[in-house]
Amino acid sequence: MTLREAISKLAACRLAINLTVTLLALLACAGVAASAIVPAPPQINASSFLLMDTASGEILAEENSALRLPPASLTKMMTSYIAASEIAGGRMSLSDKVKISKKAWLMEHPGCGQRCGSRMFIEVDEDVLVEDLLRGIVIQSGNDASVAIAEHISGDEEAFAELMNQYAERLGMINTRFRNSHGLPDDDHYTTAADLAKLATALITHHPEHYATYKERYYTFNNIRQANRNTLLWRDSTVDGVKTGHTEAAGYCLVASAVRDDMRLLSVVMGAGSEDARSRESQKLLTYGFRNFETVTLYAAGESLTSVRVWHGEMGILELVIDSPVVLTLPRGVRESLTATLDINSIVEAPLSEGDVLGSLRVGLEGETIFTGDLKAGNTIQAAGFFGSLWDSISLFFLQLFGGDPLAVVE
Repeated sequence: MTLREAISKLAACRLAINLTVTLLALLACAGVAASAIVPAPPQINASSFLLMDTASGEILAEENSALRLPPASLTKMMTSYIAASEIAGGRMSLSDKVKISKKAWLMEHPGCGQRCGSRMFIEVDEDVLVEDLLRGIVIQSGNDASVAIAEHISGDEEAFAELMNQYAERLGMINTRFRNSHGLPDDDHYTTAADLAKLATALITHHPEHYATYKERYYTFNNIRQANRNTLLWRDSTVDGVKTGHTEAAGYCLVASAVRDDMRLLSVVMGAGSEDARSRESQKLLTYGFRNFETVTLYAAGESLTSVRVWHGEMGILELVIDSPVVLTLPRGVRESLTATLDINSIVEAPLSEGDVLGSLRVGLEGETIFTGDLKAGNTIQAAGFFGSLWDSISLFFLQLFGGDPLAVVE
């Protein structure tokens, strides 16, 4: 047995006893804050609702959020998301001109009669800019504009609906099925509050420039000025979207989002009783969330949490990082009680590749673990040559013999 093998065998006996380092820097003060008392969510008069912190994905309130319901014009969020994705991918431009078909103008739909629902008043054979159509979809909730965009992207609306379903699957919208681009009733056209939250979050994060359109209050096309149907844009200056919907089958629906003090909340209300009710119930959810919770970013993606000694490597020091941001939603008043612990392998030896898992981060609150994540090697370290490795083996042997810390960085 070589000296290095003997040391590794000795180290194996200690692997079960990981080094634990408490990061006192997370504590804002020496004392421990009292437990925050968070009131129950407000009563919401709707078929389904959800309140979420978009940064952490934490659900702060919900009821029937997995219930499949008709989305009405909330469907147009996906239509505009796909259009924004086409533009981002270079397959379409805001300056492209779209020839308006008779179907887009008539909005032919079973049981709908002739020109039905909300529209932006485009005309047959008119050439309309993609930019105008997108504003017609987002601000005026135009069914005609939705069909025109669908036909421009996929050739016909049926093919576009299949594209919508592909995007839904990619976004993890497991309880969603689209049959058209606008949301007029179809028995096989449905979604859930939870799925709409995923879509709205993707819209906000993936396409922020396009999302900015959702906060515009008015849009004029063909000399017809129409107001955004999201009345929260007038009631609450922190609200910057998202979309309303209404049919007899769906009731009154609203996906709303607001930002206060670097915290973005998203509410979904489906099946409210009136236009005023959907806004009122959404405002109740947003107020509840902002008043009782806060978003806390503990670490940025790629941030180094500590340095450790590396043995048998060309480099002797390694930064341990966490590759995704650590963002938590906490009740207000408990931030000072957070503790963070690093559990690191007893000995770190080369060769190492960037991204190798060498331990874990554990964040606790009042004795309960609320987050765990992998600690990874921040860079690649090649194995040392024969003499360097031999010297490390001797040094490590005597260090452990006398109870030294194999992870401590020697300055």
